[in-house]
Amino acid sequence: MRILGIESSCDETAAAVVTTEGAVLSDVVASQIDEHAPYGGVVPELAARAHLRAVLPVVAQALAPLPRGLNDIDGIAVTNGPGLVGALIVGVQFARTLAFCTGLPLVGVNHLDGHLLAAHLRYEGARAPSYPYVALLVSGGHTALYRVDAYDEITILGQTRDDAAGEAFDKAAKVLGLGYPGGPVIDRLASHGDPAAVPFPVPMASKATLDFSFSGLKTAVARYVQAHGRPDDDKTLADVCASFQASVVQVLARKSVIACQRQGIDRLVLCGGVAANRGLRARTAELAARAGVELVVPPVRACTDNAAMIAYAGALRLAHGARDEDLSVYSRDPMARRRGKFRRDGTLVKRR
Repeated sequence: MRILGIESSCDETAAAVVTTEGAVLSDVVASQIDEHAPYGGVVPELAARAHLRAVLPVVAQALAPLPRGLNDIDGIAVTNGPGLVGALIVGVQFARTLAFCTGLPLVGVNHLDGHLLAAHLRYEGARAPSYPYVALLVSGGHTALYRVDAYDEITILGQTRDDAAGEAFDKAAKVLGLGYPGGPVIDRLASHGDPAAVPFPVPMASKATLDFSFSGLKTAVARYVQAHGRPDDDKTLADVCASFQASVVQVLARKSVIACQRQGIDRLVLCGGVAANRGLRARTAELAARAGVELVVPPVRACTDNAAMIAYAGALRLAHGARDEDLSVYSRDPMARRRGKFRRDGTLVKRR
């Protein structure tokens, strides 16, 4: 089966054609970084408008390598959550219209499921992990640990209680005057710095929980700048970036390996945009090797938001008979454990 995947959950419009076996026949991504950079983060309304402009040409480009275009497609998969509602609506409505006009079967895909299965895409040189495995999904909007027993058997083991790691990178970069997106810039500067130069705290370092928290570390960076000012020389800036990154990657890598040990699983997969971070890859590889855990890291192009992972996850659902005729969008991950005033199903917990 050849499946057309469409992704528009945040600030990248993407389309791809992937087979049920994970072979990537096309993979097109239109980034919106230039649109949002002046604002220091993603502006939902601007993102939705950019998706409207890009979705048709991006899908057309993804279909171009196929001799008969849409006639060579067996089904359509589209991200329908979690994400920015306005952005998701663009992709979902386009996919629904395309399915209606062609009669092709349609399925919705959880964006996070796409990331968790991205390691199975057959890019050149990539090796797919065997089930079961523990996955660390770390991105700008999500940070969580999962046990993956099959494409449709996924259990959450731990999650961030506040900011995602990628969000912390971007906010720290903004405080340091490094622009947006901040993660790649901090990663580049950190490679030239001393990770022990600034004693930033390692957030939620306790082994008792597999949850994470990054808001305090973000505040620590802000207080450092408040006390010392923004670094005005390259060496100090590199040291601050290296120290911040070391605190983030230490807790991510450590808890990932602990999760493998607790689950009795010797395979660990890194996924999500922050999985492209060289510091995270290096530290996780080091700790995994010590613990005898096999580490699988997809190519960078499969870590960041893309439609190939959505097409593959959708292909598996379609191959097992799934169909979503009435497809709607949702902004929050239904698998995530809810805290505070709302239950997992989104209903309000009334105060006594």
